Amino acid sequence: MIDVSDVYKSFGQNQVLKGVNLKVHDGKSMVIIGASGQGKSVILKCLLGLTKPNSGKILLNGFDPNSAQKNIILSKVGMLFQGGALFDSLPIWQNVAFRYLHGKQKINASEARKIAIEKLERVGLKKSFADNFPSELSGGMQKRVALARAIATQPEIIFFDEPTTGLDPIMAQVINDLIRELVVELGVTAVTITHDIQSVRSIADEVALLHDGIIQWSGLLNQLDKSKNKYLKQFIAGSTVGPIETLR
Repeated sequence: MIDVSDVYKSFGQNQVLKGVNLKVHDGKSMVIIGASGQGKSVILKCLLGLTKPNSGKILLNGFDPNSAQKNIILSKVGMLFQGGALFDSLPIWQNVAFRYLHGKQKINASEARKIAIEKLERVGLKKSFADNFPSELSGGMQKRVALARAIATQPEIIFFDEPTTGLDPIMAQVINDLIRELVVELGVTAVTITHDIQSVRSIADEVALLHDGIIQWSGLLNQLDKSKNKYLKQFIAGSTVGPIETLR
C-alpha cells in the first residue's frame, strides 16, 4: 500500500532524510519510532505530499502523492494531527464532517451531521457532544473527535502523528486501544509516528526505527525485544549509552 524507495530530503545544508526505504503492506499498522529531530515528521510530510523529496520515490497505493492526482489520492487518506488541529470556531459535528461540508465530496448538512454523530459514537462520544465546541472538551475527548474526523470519510490509509502526546497514561492507553480497534475493524493501512514505546506495543503490526535520516531497523512487533540492533536496544531501554547521541 505504501512504498518508499531511497528518499532524500534536505533543507538548505541540513540533510534530514538520507535514503529512506520503507514498505507498508495493505491492512497493516506500521509505527515509525525514533528520537526527536531524526526525520519522522519530514517523512510523514513527504508521504502526505506536503513536502516534495529531493530524490527517491513514494507511492501510496501505486500513486505518487506529489503528482497531478494528489487530490484524488488524499481523498482516500485520513489524518490524526498531533495536537488534534480542531477548528475552534466550529461545533464538534462540523469538525468531524469537515470534508463532507467543504471538500469535493459535499453532501447536505443533515446527512453530514448524521455521519458525524455515527463516527463520534464509534470513538466513544455521545451525540449530545455534537453541538459543543472544542474548548468545552477535555484533551482526551478532543483527541477522540480528531480520530472521528480521521475515519469519517472511510479512508484507505490513516496517518497518526504522535497520537498520545499531552495525554495522561490512562487516556493515552484508551486512545491506543481505540486506534488499534479501528485499524482492525476498518481494515485500513496505518502509519503512526511516535516516540512512545507503549503506543508501539499497542498499535503496531510492524515497526521501523528512523535515526539520522535512515531506517536503522524494521521488523514485526514480536521481533522488537529480540533484536540485537544497537540503535533499537538503546531506544527501547531509554539509555543514554549507545550510538544515539544525547545532549548533556
